[in-house]
Amino acid sequence: MLESIDINSLPAFLLILIRFTAFFATVPIFSYRNIPMQFKIGLAVFLSWIILYSIEIPTIPLDSTFFLLIGKEAIAGLLLGLIAYMILSAVQIAGGFIDFQMGFAIANVIDPQTGAQSPLMGQYFYTFVLLFILSVDGHHLLINGAFYSFETIPLDQMINFNNENIVMLVIDIFNQLFLVAFQLAIPVVGCLFLVDVALGIIARTVPQLNVFVVGLPLKIFVGLFVVGMFLVMFISIVRQLFSYTLEMMQLLMQLFGGA
Repeated sequence: MLESIDINSLPAFLLILIRFTAFFATVPIFSYRNIPMQFKIGLAVFLSWIILYSIEIPTIPLDSTFFLLIGKEAIAGLLLGLIAYMILSAVQIAGGFIDFQMGFAIANVIDPQTGAQSPLMGQYFYTFVLLFILSVDGHHLLINGAFYSFETIPLDQMINFNNENIVMLVIDIFNQLFLVAFQLAIPVVGCLFLVDVALGIIARTVPQLNVFVVGLPLKIFVGLFVVGMFLVMFISIVRQLFSYTLEMMQLLMQLFGGA
């Protein structure tokens, strides 16, 4: 076993391990706090060992360029995982829009995965997204994307950050992020806007009725009812959102590889 190990492949193995470790630090599901750190490191080492014997490994000398390649691998892994996390976080932005209209904006909850505060409806939607990803083996597709990155981003090649297409891709992802969040929130927000209009008309026609007392529970009831009716369409949008996530990851890898 030891005789089959080439000591010259150690730098390449370290670079592969750094990319996988950085990828697992930001990608959804694997980056969450409730997954043990020992599991993340062990999985990164295991996958790096497989990749080492699955691709053509170039000769990488241990010189000053090697430290630049370490930074490149860390940036590549972090950005690939961060792109996936940013796109999937659109559902939390949509939940924030809905919470603001329902009156839940003041009552944030702690996300057990990230440890940050998140809106109530946003966390509710994000749970559905995670369940959908796990049900369609999306976590395996994310790992497959990390495998594919070694074919498009060679270990001994630096990333050309002067490529304006990378900047345009990031801008397009941000645009799509808020567009999807708006599409997710518009059915509920639109219905709650009509409720506000109706309450305003009632306040003008029946001044004796305190609309502030009646309006809050009414908007919560209408909001939850519309969310329940909206779940079927929500799953369809999440399916398209996950497909877009994989597409953007692949496009970003091609741009990093100089394509």
